[in-house]
Amino acid sequence: MTGFAITSPAIIRRFAFSAITLALLSGCSSTDHAVQPTETVTNESSVQVTLAQPPKAEQPLTLNQIMANPDWMGIFAQGAYWSDDSQAIYFSRQAHQAPTRDYYKQGIQQNTAEKLSLDQLHLADQKNAVLNLDKSKKAYIYQGNLFVKDLTTATIKQITKQNQAIDGVRFLSNGDIAYWQGNNIFRLHQSSGLIEQLASIQMANKPEQIQEPNTYLAKQQHRLINYVAMQHDNAKAKQEYTKQLAAVDPSFAAKTWYLGDSEVVSELSLSSDGQYALLALTDKNYSWRSEHDIMPNYLGKDGYVDAVPARARVAEDKFPGQRLVLLDLTNHVKKDITIEGLTGFDEDVLASVKQENAAAKGETYQSEKSPRLIQLMQDWGWSQSAIQWHPTENKLLVMIEAVDNKDRWIASVDLDKGTLVTEHRLHDDAWVNYSYNQYGWLPNSDSFYFLSEQSGYSHLYLKQLGGETRALTEGEFVVDEVTLSPEGTHFVYRANPDHPGSFNIYRTEIATGKTEQLTNWFGMLSYELSPDGKSLLLNASSSIQPNELYVQPIGGEIKQLTDYTSNAFKEYAWQAPKVVAVPSNHGAGEVYARVYLPEGFDAEAADKYPAVIFNHGAGYLQNAHYGFSVYFREFMFHNMLTQRGYVVMDMDYRGSSGYGRDWRTAIYRNMGTPEVEDLKDGVAWMAKNVNVDAGKVGTYGGSYGGFLTFMALFNEPELFQAGAALRPVTDWAHYNAPYTSNILNTPDVDPIAYERSSPIEFAQGLEKPLLIMSGVLDDNVFFQDSVRLVQRLIELEKPMFETAIYPVEPHGFKQPSSWLDEYRRIYKLFEQELKK
Repeated sequence: MTGFAITSPAIIRRFAFSAITLALLSGCSSTDHAVQPTETVTNESSVQVTLAQPPKAEQPLTLNQIMANPDWMGIFAQGAYWSDDSQAIYFSRQAHQAPTRDYYKQGIQQNTAEKLSLDQLHLADQKNAVLNLDKSKKAYIYQGNLFVKDLTTATIKQITKQNQAIDGVRFLSNGDIAYWQGNNIFRLHQSSGLIEQLASIQMANKPEQIQEPNTYLAKQQHRLINYVAMQHDNAKAKQEYTKQLAAVDPSFAAKTWYLGDSEVVSELSLSSDGQYALLALTDKNYSWRSEHDIMPNYLGKDGYVDAVPARARVAEDKFPGQRLVLLDLTNHVKKDITIEGLTGFDEDVLASVKQENAAAKGETYQSEKSPRLIQLMQDWGWSQSAIQWHPTENKLLVMIEAVDNKDRWIASVDLDKGTLVTEHRLHDDAWVNYSYNQYGWLPNSDSFYFLSEQSGYSHLYLKQLGGETRALTEGEFVVDEVTLSPEGTHFVYRANPDHPGSFNIYRTEIATGKTEQLTNWFGMLSYELSPDGKSLLLNASSSIQPNELYVQPIGGEIKQLTDYTSNAFKEYAWQAPKVVAVPSNHGAGEVYARVYLPEGFDAEAADKYPAVIFNHGAGYLQNAHYGFSVYFREFMFHNMLTQRGYVVMDMDYRGSSGYGRDWRTAIYRNMGTPEVEDLKDGVAWMAKNVNVDAGKVGTYGGSYGGFLTFMALFNEPELFQAGAALRPVTDWAHYNAPYTSNILNTPDVDPIAYERSSPIEFAQGLEKPLLIMSGVLDDNVFFQDSVRLVQRLIELEKPMFETAIYPVEPHGFKQPSSWLDEYRRIYKLFEQELKK
């Protein structure tokens, strides 16, 4: 294990935007109906919240209820993990918008949880920990300080008690503990308790050594003025004495490393014996923040407009990549890692794109080889480091990605030469997925495992250093969440072989490849394997049941642990959406979708139904599944629409996750076209199969879903009769670089892709009523996106659009009143335009 990586500009760049990719909820709202009675309650953090009275099972839904404070549905368990003895579960709960959360422990044989007091939290078996080789001890960081727990006696010892936070920790192969603060690495000797500084890394130039006078005036001064000459000789002698003393005196700490003043340390990782440190360095002048823009907060606390810093746009974000440096801490030798060992390190992978763009301008492009920018792989779905040291030997693997998004390498590092050796190259002409990148060493071997989409689907592979690759799983399904069993004989993982919208947990024996299904859940779930490897902690849901925690012994029966869903929610007569496969008329095969049917649905009725298609956010997200949707407000809103006589469809259009590489990359350089083709097929399916009037269909969605609403209304004006775009992207050149450059490259390289994928380029096609709604404090999709499009529509003299702004809202709305206002407008639009 490599412990915890320090915070880095590159990680900030990737993960700051992983949280703000378009996967944030696009929410729901409320109607024109009278506000229901409310009650004030005190949650377990002593924060008062106002809840709407829950609906009675026989009553129709109202927008006031749907968009109310969601605590009425239940305050659910979050961040659950196992206790060290595999006999209990820890988790937290936090009321909507409460400033703090409460923490709990629940035995797997108990039916209720015990709330932990604040003075117990440092003793709660911390999840993010590292183990020593025999797994008898764990080390972890709590509130910035280092703790060690003896797993045989359950005793906990606090190692540090200071205000300067520790950034990372690992056990060394001899049992000592190494930790680092900033760019300083320390070793705690278990035998003596001595704390030794292994490295002091200074991102500065090395101080100049005392030099002999070398100009006429300097030489004259030393020759004529004895005092000057004496001061020089004394300083030189002291410097030499200190150097000699440090070389022979064992009490001295290691020499300082001076790595120059032009870079910063992005990530740091220490070898298992403490001899080597691998650093990833980034240009210190790079920032993911914009040099030009701010986000104005018009409701600043002092009555003025606050200028909030904003992230850079893909059109201006020039990430310089990283370089790797290996430090031999024992011999004080630095090696700059060269990238020539990466297969294809200098290929012009964008040659065809550049040629197409050059030809469009009447120019030619001559392809030339040149070293590409690289960085450590930053996977948005796991917290594992891209640097993997062998647990017992000085062997090192790194996972590296090209900044141009076309390659991901797993490479071993020659520690003597400072070179890379390609062990596996995953190339994609579109882009390498930012998910499915788990990898690591097998214990007591020279082999490693990894996930790869090389077959078209994420699967699990094994490879010996320098050897052949062996597939452990295969088929047209997705594998993720890989865990190596404690004894190192099996892999446990999540997969969806039976249906794209239903996941279960599986186990494969490494030696034989024998696979067994461990759970039999119909819906969505994630898991954590217990420390003893005997049980699974499941966070599972069905289409009308929110996530609850379950425990299942391997080979045993599942048991529900938590029951935080309110009775009011459980007792309401929710309609479970049907998951259907919509045949594609555009070469996509089948498109999975959720369908909600009206109350009293009659396929033979003379009057055809109006319909609404919801477009999920994120683009790369799965929502047509059998689990409880992250879009819980929309789920309730869709139930309400069926009560008002609508058919509702929710499609996993091309680009969605869960369906493999080809589905994901179908939108490469052409966002908004394949997806709208899928929406067309969805409308045709509803007209043919569920008695929908194809002339009375509307659409809506937030973030990426808002973008699709624009593309549909602008480019297929007869497809929908009305649309609502929430927090929508209008011009991809203004979105962030980590997300957008994957799919569209960058605007300076591939302007064609941006111009055919950005709604603002097609605004002249608007012919049907459009509602645009944006939060002013949206730091993901800027409010300016909507402002620019509105001005474009005004200049095009388009009269059929309206706007609504929400002054205090970020990308994922927070205030129930904002949700209510937003969905009241959406519902009104559909009632006016689809029921004429």
